[in-house]
Amino acid sequence: MMDATKYKRNYFMPPEESLEWTKKEYIDKAPAWCSVDLRDGNQALIVPMSLEDKIEFFKMLVAIGFKEIEVGFPAASETEYEFLRALIEQNLIPDDVTVQVLTQARPHIIQKTFEAVKGCKHAVIHLYNSTSLAQREQVFKKSKEEIIQIAVEGAQMLADLTKQDGGNYQFEYSPESFTGTEVDFALDICNAVIDIWQPTPDNKVIINLPATVEMSLPHVYASQIEYMSKHLHNRENIILSLHPHNDRGCGVADAELGVLAGADRIEGTLFGNGERTGNVDIITLAMNMYTHGVDPKLDFSDIPKITELYERVTGMHVYERSPYTGKLVFAAFSGSHQDAIAKGMNWRKEKNLKDWTVPYLPLDPHDVGREYDGDVIRINSQSGKGGIGYILEQRYGFNLPAKMREDLGYAVKDVSDHLHKELSPEEILGIFNQRYVNIKTAIKLDECHFVQEGNGVISTELTIKRDDVPKVYHGTGNGRLDAVSNAIKRHFAIDFKLICYEEHALQVGSNSQACAYVGIESPEGNVTWGCGIKNDIIDASVCALLSAVNTVLDQNHIQ
Repeated sequence: MMDATKYKRNYFMPPEESLEWTKKEYIDKAPAWCSVDLRDGNQALIVPMSLEDKIEFFKMLVAIGFKEIEVGFPAASETEYEFLRALIEQNLIPDDVTVQVLTQARPHIIQKTFEAVKGCKHAVIHLYNSTSLAQREQVFKKSKEEIIQIAVEGAQMLADLTKQDGGNYQFEYSPESFTGTEVDFALDICNAVIDIWQPTPDNKVIINLPATVEMSLPHVYASQIEYMSKHLHNRENIILSLHPHNDRGCGVADAELGVLAGADRIEGTLFGNGERTGNVDIITLAMNMYTHGVDPKLDFSDIPKITELYERVTGMHVYERSPYTGKLVFAAFSGSHQDAIAKGMNWRKEKNLKDWTVPYLPLDPHDVGREYDGDVIRINSQSGKGGIGYILEQRYGFNLPAKMREDLGYAVKDVSDHLHKELSPEEILGIFNQRYVNIKTAIKLDECHFVQEGNGVISTELTIKRDDVPKVYHGTGNGRLDAVSNAIKRHFAIDFKLICYEEHALQVGSNSQACAYVGIESPEGNVTWGCGIKNDIIDASVCALLSAVNTVLDQNHIQ
């Protein structure tokens, strides 16, 4: 049995109301981004990345546009130590990129960290110690004053070693487990560290407030961040950073509301990789901003390529429904959704619109390297005429009459339902061709000639093979197709009326073929469709009519 009574709210509201962030509608500029894929994300893998994998991943992060990259905990892992040294000694860190290293507030670990970063042009040394009530009581068994002393001594050692070393280092401090820490105590310990480091406009300090474990609703975290932002010492020289995890599934909301509340910087990972439920997904955050018209300053224009590398070197799998990045996030199987998307796409084309407002698609898939017909309109037994028609038009150039699209829609859905599978565009084209195009079963046209008789009357002479025996048939009508229809009805045991005729060029240019669609209706009201594809539009229209007629003859077993 589940027992909710053993849980209590282990977070703390700030000591004063902090709700200014609620008055802001959206994030109007990108925060500073710091990727922690190579540290926090790597330590969460079943099999951590090799040195070669980490170098390849680092180069990808640089190409995406990250200017700050946390590369590891060099004092805790020989692999991470060697990775950092390789980046430095092989000159793999661009001049405009800063690497970040993590260290606990412990003297021997700090000393090893400084050895690891020696020779680095730009580095952030990230100091942390845990501050939550649970950690103080259960793990360290120390008072608030003793916990502050750990942070202060670590901060002083960083300042002293930097002075001795002469390195170009920026400092960062995290009260780890901030979300389980009394907010006024978190403020006290951060201010104590700030007072040691004395940040300046030319050498700002990063104060990072991690949701090490996500404990509250996002609005609580935002209020905590706003309180800290208002009361940190030397705030104008502080870069306020967030490091949200995703235990409650609200990491993105925490980050977004935290930025509204005053945060300047976000630490996270691609695809939300990280311990337990992971870190905040920087791709989602960046693309959320992008779809509000704000440049996130990161390049995710080739998500498939990024996904391939990520899955290969981490052994992780990007969930099919992961926002912006999953294989199915743009996919519409529902008939009504497909119809709305197709009409929206045509609307943009007709109106030559720049603004993106397509129904069911908050983002243009092309912006992240995805395709409309392969990634957006997907066909299965739930699909409708709009999506099927859209695929035939966009990929193959067929612009079917509305009622013919409906007829094909039922046929395609029946095939998908019977096979219990999604159908590819090639399979849909195959169904279309088999059902409608140039059908030559009962009767086959050899030749067709027309004569203008006067008074708008046209006569035709058809040479048709029936049972492979050619025979000449004649007919008249008020147009070419009417003349052929009358000849067929006169000489074959079939009655129908022509209810639809449409035509168009199938391709552009001198090699274009003509495509015609014909719908015929029986006395009982049943409609049958045919399509003709020929080099000449007259031949195409006659073939379309005979395709529909052959289908009726086959269905009625008429020879």
